[in-house]
This record gives sequence, structure tokens and C-alpha cells, in this order.
Amino acid sequence: MSELTITPLTVKFPHRSKRGILLGLTLAQLVLVSAALALLLVTVVSTGLLGAIVLAPLWAGVTALVVIRRNGKSLIDWAPIVVRFARRRRNGQTLWLARPVTRPRQDGTLHLPGTVASLRVVTPGDSANQAAAVHDPHGQTLTAVARVSSRAFALLDPATQNHNVSGWGRALAGIARTGHVASVQVLERTVPDSGDTLVRHWSQQGRPETPVAGQVYSELVASAGPAAAPHEAYLAISLDLKAAKRLISQAGGGLTGAFTVLEQTTSAVALAARSAGLMVTGWLTAREIAAVIRTAYDPKALSGLQQWSQSGRAEADPTAAGPVVQVEEYDRVATDSARHVTYWVEDWPRTETGAGFLHGLMFTAGVRRSLSLIYVPQELESALRDVQRKKAAIISDAAERSRRGQVDSEADSVEYADVKTRERQLIAGHADVALTGLLTVSAETDALLDAACAQIETAAVTAQVDLRRLFYQQPDAFTLGALPLARTAL
Repeated sequence: MSELTITPLTVKFPHRSKRGILLGLTLAQLVLVSAALALLLVTVVSTGLLGAIVLAPLWAGVTALVVIRRNGKSLIDWAPIVVRFARRRRNGQTLWLARPVTRPRQDGTLHLPGTVASLRVVTPGDSANQAAAVHDPHGQTLTAVARVSSRAFALLDPATQNHNVSGWGRALAGIARTGHVASVQVLERTVPDSGDTLVRHWSQQGRPETPVAGQVYSELVASAGPAAAPHEAYLAISLDLKAAKRLISQAGGGLTGAFTVLEQTTSAVALAARSAGLMVTGWLTAREIAAVIRTAYDPKALSGLQQWSQSGRAEADPTAAGPVVQVEEYDRVATDSARHVTYWVEDWPRTETGAGFLHGLMFTAGVRRSLSLIYVPQELESALRDVQRKKAAIISDAAERSRRGQVDSEADSVEYADVKTRERQLIAGHADVALTGLLTVSAETDALLDAACAQIETAAVTAQVDLRRLFYQQPDAFTLGALPLARTAL
């Protein structure tokens, strides 16, 4: 079969359910409505109808909290998020400053703000290539980070594109079936280039003394290096220490056994990723992991970290991985030399589209951004229970509308068809993986950040994805979306 007759694979994502617990109401809405109805009943019984009329402003407030929606959520659903933000602001927790530490501190602690303050980077004593991992003592995970590369997907022929897409699906299925992988994160980001690597290569391999051409190339290297915006890609594999407890015990127990299991897992993942066109060029050391985190908070630090590194790749001390200052605002977060806004991909394309639908979003000119795809394997029994629960909710809501004489909703029909398709795939033996997409946009000033966000939102419309800015949650969202830590809790 010739390449001209090969049809590129298309993808279509299921409808994201916005169904509540009962009658379309979320837990917060249901609790508020139930409490209001109970109060109304008590008021009518004790004081009669006049008492209920006196409390009319209260009923109006309850109705507004349940009915009025902002950015995809009702006001009552926003309440706990806004209250937590207000509490942090009142307690001075929206401003984080790095302070000199005089007392002894555990070796490898990354010194990060917020919920990741306890993370530390650990290197096994018998590691030949000094590959390290991030240990979360509270979440009981051990995360290894790899630097990956691939050929430009858009430039591949249809047969190779189809092979890579199918290979990545098989890789995810294999990861999900292991039972001890907590999550997988693919992080692709653009970084400001200092031009130091290019200058090093030119100084070592070039011949600046060549007449005319040497001068031209020297000027080109000096001007083009700092203007470039290279792309970096990382693959983070998080091992669930609880789920892998038996394997860790067989390998010797403790962090030593955990590293043995993690090494076996990462080797299998690297082999599977190769079939999807992803080449693992190396697992990061402790100093390289710290540098990736550091340059996410402080992009301008990349130049210095590269220049002081003997390998030419950015390296940093783990204790200096975090920011010097972090200021949280309701719609963005400011760190050392940049301001950041993180979006959640609320909906993926719901119509047939090419597998490279994110190309326009990832290559938006002049925008510095980080795109994270976080995959969380689901157990088969849990996934089947979730399918049955969603089917029961759809059917019961349809029956309730029919009893009330309301018309059927086409959205319910589409959602039910998607749930049935998912159930058939699970029964056929396919693995179930939950996907979360986070996009972080960075810029040096608020004006540049607003302009970059406008460009990204326009590109997202073209890519058929719906972005939702995570108001009042920006620090945690930035940690999940911009750092290769394979974390899932927001």
C-alpha cells in the first residue's frame, strides 16, 4: 500500500460529564438546597406562611447561590475555593519568601513553597549514571524524570504517525496494567535560550578565522542564540510505594528496594515509549531535576545554570530549586523573574480530528508556555463501577424528566453512548486511564502575560480544546502543570 492511500488516524474524546449527584445538583448545591428546604419546613410549621415570607431574602440568596454560574461553576461550588484563598490571604500565606536556614535540614530537600514543601530528591548509592528520583513522604510516591526527544510529528509520513499514535496507546495500556504506577506526566515546554550551548559548539568546532564566512557565522551565533526558544520534553513516572509494597519488600525493602522496582518500571516504560517515537535521552540527576524546577520558577536563571555547568546542561543545587519569592493573586502567580497563568483543559475535541490537533497550540509564536499531560491509571474494577454509576445516573435523570413531562436532552444521549463505548472497551480488555491537561503561560510582565494568554486562548479555539483558567488555585495548578513531579491532587 502506498503512502498516499494511508489515512492518518483520527481521535475523538468522550463528552465530559457535568452531571451532579441528583437532578444535576452537585454535592454543595444538594446540601444547600436540602438545608434550605428543611429550614422552610420548620419555619412554616412553627410560624406559618408569614414567617416564610419574612425569610424571602434568605430564599432568594439560596436560589442565587445554586442557580447563578461563573466560569462553569455555581456560586456555592466556588464558595470553598474562595474561602480557602481568603484564609490564605488573611494569614499572609499568599506571599512566600525564601529565608536563610540556620538549623540542619534533611539532605536533598527541594525547598519548594506550598504543598510540595516536603519533597526531596534522592540518589541511590549504586546508581551508575547518578539518576535520581523525587520522594514524596506524604503521598508515598517515588518519581523519576527522563529527558525525551522525538522527530517533529507534523513532518512524519502518515504511516509513521499512525505507528507512533498506536505505540503510545500500547505504552499507556502497559503502564496501567502494572498496578503500581501512580501517574505518568508528559511535560513539553519552551524555555528562553541563553545561546551558551551554541557558542560553546562554535568555539570548539567552528573556524571564526575563515575569511568572510567566519565573521558572518560569528555574528549570527551571537545574535541568534539568545533569540531562540528551544522546546524541552520530559517524561515523569511516579511509583506508588503502597501499591508496590510487596515488590519493594522482595527487592530489599526501603528506598533501596523502591529504587530497584522503579528502575525496572522505567526500563519497561522507556522501551514502550521507543515504539511511540519517543527516545529517552537520559534520566535526570538530582542537580538536573533541581535545574528544571528552578528554571520553571525563574526562567532567566537558565543562562547562568548552563554557563556554570561542565556538561553544558543546566544544573542546580537541590536546596536552590525553589523560588526566592512567590506572590499569589486570584488569577495568576508571580515568581522570581516571571508571572504565570495556568489553564485546565476542560474539554478535548469531541469530533473526529487529527492526532496532531495540539500542534497549533504548542507552536504559538512568541509565547513561553508549558503543557502537561497527566495520565492516572484506573483499576478495572473501579472503572467498571464508575461506568455503572454513570449509567444509573443518566437513566434515573431521564426517567425523572419523563415523569415531569420535560423533553429529552440530546446531551444525555451522547453521554450515554460514550459511557457504553467505554464499557465495551473495558470488557474487551482495554486499560482505563484518566487524562488531565494543564497549560501554563509565562511572561516577564503582566501586560506581556495578558497578551500571551489572549494568543493561547485563540490558538485553543483552533485546536478544538476548551481552556478554563483556574482562579484562586494558581500556585497548586502551577506546581502540577509546570513542574515534572507527576502529581495529581489539585
